[in-house]
Formats: sequence, C-alpha cells, structure tokens
Amino acid sequence: MTLVVLTAVGVGAATCIGAVIGFFFKNISHKFSDIVLSFAAGIMLAAAVIGLVVPSIEYGGKYGIIITLIGIFAGAVCLDLIDNLTPHLHKLAGVELEPHQQNSQLDKVILFVMAIAIHNLPEGIAAGVGFGAGDVSDALLIAGGIALQNIPEGMVIISPMLLAGISPRRTLVYALFTGLVEVVGTLLGYFAVTVASAILPFALAFAGGTMLYVISDEMIPETHAHGSQKGATYALLVGFCVMLVSDTILG
Repeated sequence: MTLVVLTAVGVGAATCIGAVIGFFFKNISHKFSDIVLSFAAGIMLAAAVIGLVVPSIEYGGKYGIIITLIGIFAGAVCLDLIDNLTPHLHKLAGVELEPHQQNSQLDKVILFVMAIAIHNLPEGIAAGVGFGAGDVSDALLIAGGIALQNIPEGMVIISPMLLAGISPRRTLVYALFTGLVEVVGTLLGYFAVTVASAILPFALAFAGGTMLYVISDEMIPETHAHGSQKGATYALLVGFCVMLVSDTILG
C-alpha cells in the first residue's frame, strides 16, 4: 500500500514538476515540446499495451478477448464523451476563439483547469488499476509512462494561464490541483479493483482504452501540428522501445 501511495504522489507530482519547469522556460520551442511529448506518447503506448491490454486478456480467461475489446472501447467512448462536454485545451487557451466568442477570464481559467483535471483522472485510474492487478513491475511501468507524459503537459499549461492574466502563485496552485486529481484517480483505481477483483479484466482494458484514446486524439495530433512530424514519429518509437526494454529487464 505504501508503494501505491508513493507512486500516486509521484504521478501527480510529475505535473507539478513540469509546471515549475514551465515557469523558468516560458519560451520552449514547439519542436522541443513535440519531441518530448512524442517520447512520452511512445512510453504510454507501450505501457497501455504491455501493462493493461495484454494482462486484461490473460485475466479474462475464456472470454478474455471479448471483455478486453469491450473495455477498450468503453474507455475510449468515456473520454470521447468527456471531450464533448469540455472543450479541448488549445481552445480553452483562446487560440482558436474569435474575440466575441471568448469567455471571461475567470470562466476560461475554470474551464481550462477543469479540462486538464478531467483528462488526468482516468490516467490516474489507469496507474491505480495496474497496481490492483498485483503485478508491481507492470504497474510501475504504467505509472512511469503517465508521469513522463505529465511533465511536458505541466510545462505547456503554464503559459496560457499566465497570458490570461492569472498570477504566478495562483497558476501554480491550479497546476497542483490538476496533479492532485491524478493522485485521487490512482487511489480510486487501486481500491476499485482490490475490493472487486471480478472487474479487474474489464478495468484493465478500460484504463488501456483511455490511454490509447489520449495518445491518438490528443498527443499525436498535437506533436504533428508544428512541422516536426518526422522527429515526433521517431521520438514515439524511441519511447515505445525504451518501455519494451524496461519491461524485458524488469520482467
């Protein structure tokens, strides 16, 4: 249990670490950001497949593949519904909005923080579900992949809030809040599958589906939108291979 709590805190703290970095390096180039985010996407992709989808099939028994497929799509649809309820992060930053369409500063910041927090919750649950499966090495790989993704995410959320006129102190508080949501999600995921082990195969697949959705819908499009497609693609492959090597060594 101690390891779960420490990992939960570490996953949430990664967003805060990224936010602190964002304060010191406000003018990070798109190319650098895309490379780092793509590397994290590769880590998360391998973690989703190795640590969540494959174990889901194994734990599901006779109907493992059916449960896994249903779980993956359930996770993806859940995040799709969330995306329809909360605008995408780049829109919340005011990048694509006409002046007459923009919300007040306070409303925009509230939506901005809410969207980040909502996207962080299923990632935290994915980390917690990994621990609930009982395989510590896989769980740590999943949590590590999510934490790596949280660092560049934390870096890029700072600038829009500062540009919106939010004070540095309050901006840091908002970043801490989004990290805390991930801690809560990790603990929820862990206790859910620990208390009801029967839902483990579905929970693993569901968590894997949410991660795959985030990679495909958010991370890859973002990293291919600024002219760094080749570098981003190779960075994703490097991240994927790093996770494969890590899994082989730890396994």
